[in-house]
Amino acid sequence: MYLVTVVGNLLIIVAVSSDSHLYTPMYFFLSDLSLADICFTSTTVPKLIVDIQSDSRVISYVSCLTQMSLFIIFICMDAMLLTVMAYDQFVAICHPLQYLIIMNPRHCVFLVVLSFLFSILDSQLHNMIVLQFTYFKDVIISNFFRYPALLLNLDCSDNFSSNILKYIAAVLFGFFPISGIFLSYYKIISSILRIPSKGGKFKALSACGSHLSVVCLFYGTSSGVYFSSAVSQSPTYCLGSSVIYTLVTRMLNPFIYNLRNRDIKSSLSRLLSRKF
Repeated sequence: MYLVTVVGNLLIIVAVSSDSHLYTPMYFFLSDLSLADICFTSTTVPKLIVDIQSDSRVISYVSCLTQMSLFIIFICMDAMLLTVMAYDQFVAICHPLQYLIIMNPRHCVFLVVLSFLFSILDSQLHNMIVLQFTYFKDVIISNFFRYPALLLNLDCSDNFSSNILKYIAAVLFGFFPISGIFLSYYKIISSILRIPSKGGKFKALSACGSHLSVVCLFYGTSSGVYFSSAVSQSPTYCLGSSVIYTLVTRMLNPFIYNLRNRDIKSSLSRLLSRKF
């Protein structure tokens, strides 16, 4: 599954970068999302594979914090890029005549850089919370990666400043991205309902289908991991939801975009025909 995830996302990046017809904002954001998915999966799965092969379940304190930091950066990058892609869909459907002016290359690069800086800020805020703990060792975590909620639950003290930071992180990096997606699709649906022809409505909805599928997978599985770690005490259930969240979802993303996108499929066909 890890190899399929990496190869599938790499194919999207290669297809977009090698075909001048795909030099558009939508495919630019899609290739960035594929790169973020590769990096996100690579922060957890290789360590899992090594643990299985070596029959070892130990990770050092520094490695634990490093994995958590990278995990937060790339998962937040995923959320931000999905929000940016929803905004791109909103501009394309609601303001088609101004699309090329609004979504110019400079603006697109700015949105990606802003998403990356926002993700680093999220990671550093979580590090500030975790580093307030005393140095812990010989702690058992019932998962194969250092999910932030699991580390934050190790703090048994009722620290007011830590709680404030937790709430700020939850609002900034959870509420804002999903609110941006909901607002974009509210405007999109309102515009689609004003289209007189059924064919036009179907064409506009189909353009959003792949993105909506990925958004539902992303937030559905992330909610499953959060609630399983917060509510369920079963390690098996937590591990199962974590595998789906970290690996299965990222493996499905390339298939969702490739199977529903004729431009990507035709670009890959031309690329393979040139190579072979």
